[in-house]
Amino acid sequence: MAAIDAGYRHFDCAYVYQNEKEVGEGIQEKIKEGVVKRSDLFIVSKLWCTFHEKPLVKGACQKTSANLKLNYLDLYLIHWPLGFKAGEELPTDDKGMSIPSNRDILHALEELVDAGLVKTERILNKPGLKHKSNVSQEELIKHCHCKGIAVRAYCPLGSPDRPSGMDYRMLLDDPKIKEIATKHNKTPAWILLHFHIQRNVIAIPKSVTPQRIVENFKVFEFELTKEEMAAILSVNRNWRVYTMSTCKTHKEYPFSAEY
Repeated sequence: MAAIDAGYRHFDCAYVYQNEKEVGEGIQEKIKEGVVKRSDLFIVSKLWCTFHEKPLVKGACQKTSANLKLNYLDLYLIHWPLGFKAGEELPTDDKGMSIPSNRDILHALEELVDAGLVKTERILNKPGLKHKSNVSQEELIKHCHCKGIAVRAYCPLGSPDRPSGMDYRMLLDDPKIKEIATKHNKTPAWILLHFHIQRNVIAIPKSVTPQRIVENFKVFEFELTKEEMAAILSVNRNWRVYTMSTCKTHKEYPFSAEY
C-alpha cells in the first residue's frame, strides 16, 4: 500500500514469495479507496517449478490470480524455465502473456520471438554482474531491445538483504558508486536505479521499509553523464547472486552461454 501511495504502478509478484494474498489485499484496498484503478497497475507474477507439468500450469496461474484478487494478470512469467516448453497451457492474449524469465540464452530468445511469445524478459541485471567476457549483460540487453523486448532488472541494488556471512560484495558500498552519489547529492541506491532507467531497463527494487520505498521512487530528478554511466558499467565483480548451482548439470542450464 505504501508503494501505491508513493506512485508505484508496476508490481513484481511470485507464488514462491508466499505473500500474494497480502499483496492482493493491499491492491484491493487502494482500489476501493479510489487511489488507483485496476487499469493503472501492471501486475506480474510467476509460475513456480513445481507446476511445470502441463496439467498443473493453468491451475497455478488461476490460484495466483485468486490470491491476488485479480481477474487477470498483466504478465505471467515462468520463474525458472528449465525443462519447460514455452507457452504451454498459458494465456497468449494481452492479459496474461507468458514467457520464460531468468533466461540468458540468446538463441532461445530468437525462437520465442519468432513464435510471438516474448514481450518481456526478466534477467538478473546489475552493475558488477559479469557473465563470461560480458559486463552487465550488455549484449543480451541490446539484443532484446533490437527485437522489441522490454528488459526488467531484478536485484538492481545487488540484493543487500542476503544472509549475513555470505560474500555478496555490496554494490551500495562500492567506491565508484558512492563517488557518483556524492557528486549528485543522491544515495547509492538512486544512482544504481537511475543507471538502469537511463539505459532503458526496467528496475524492480525490493524494500519493506516505507521510507526507502518512497526514496527509491525519486530517481527521475537527475541525469548521469556518459562518463558516469561508463564508470558504473566498469564495476566488475565476476559474480552472480543466483547461480542455480544445483542445476548446473541440466541440459538447459541458463548461465553457460558464451557472451
